[in-house]
Amino acid sequence: MVTVNVQHAKTHLSDLLARVERGEDVVIARAGAPVARLVAVGSAPGRSFGPMTFEVPDDFDAPLEGEELAAWE
Repeated sequence: MVTVNVQHAKTHLSDLLARVERGEDVVIARAGAPVARLVAVGSAPGRSFGPMTFEVPDDFDAPLEGEELAAWE
């Protein structure tokens, strides 16, 4: 992941978009603080970890119920 400042992003947007298309994430920072992240549109729903790709379900953080909850207590 590369981090660039706002001015660099403004003047090099085409180059940054090409990097994103190749799979990189680009963080845009203002005064050194991250403000936004450029990611490829196709990569937004899933997450990748090396060659693995997985989906995070919408109910990922829903409370556990019944036996499953008891197993963690």
